[in-house]
Amino acid sequence: MTEKFAKLMVGLFGTWTSTLYGKYIIVFILSMIPILELRGGLIAASILNLPMWQSLLICFIGNLIPVPLILWFIMPLFERLKKRKFLKSFVTKIEKKANNKKDQIERLKYIGLFFFVGVPLPGTGAWTGSLIAAFLGLDKKKSLIATSLGVLMAGIIMLLVSYGVLGNLIR
Repeated sequence: MTEKFAKLMVGLFGTWTSTLYGKYIIVFILSMIPILELRGGLIAASILNLPMWQSLLICFIGNLIPVPLILWFIMPLFERLKKRKFLKSFVTKIEKKANNKKDQIERLKYIGLFFFVGVPLPGTGAWTGSLIAAFLGLDKKKSLIATSLGVLMAGIIMLLVSYGVLGNLIR
């Protein structure tokens, strides 16, 4: 699903794909989007034939930009949004999603957060991991470090998958 969505997003940017900088901007933006995150960015980078190490760096930075904002500001923002009748159900839905996944992090704390973000599976990633860390009231600086290391781990795994390095190693 991520690959199809990444291809769709690359197609939407159309003329941006004609320049190297345009391609990097696409990859950077895709890496910041929830659900796609670094995974989608690296798939797009592979589709756009961008060099893998530069792509990893750009996707890593793009994926991490929202993390401090989530860790430091999501709880106060949610409290304000819940006071708005038409937004309360939306916020409650997001909180429920985070609460359903918090068991994976709650026991192991920062190690759990690292693996939750670092293993690139659907529903995991920097956005969800940061959200759960904020809900659990984990230390923000330690959560930022654990999330960053998890994004790096996911990036290396996705680099191997997206660029076919893993397939070449097996042959």
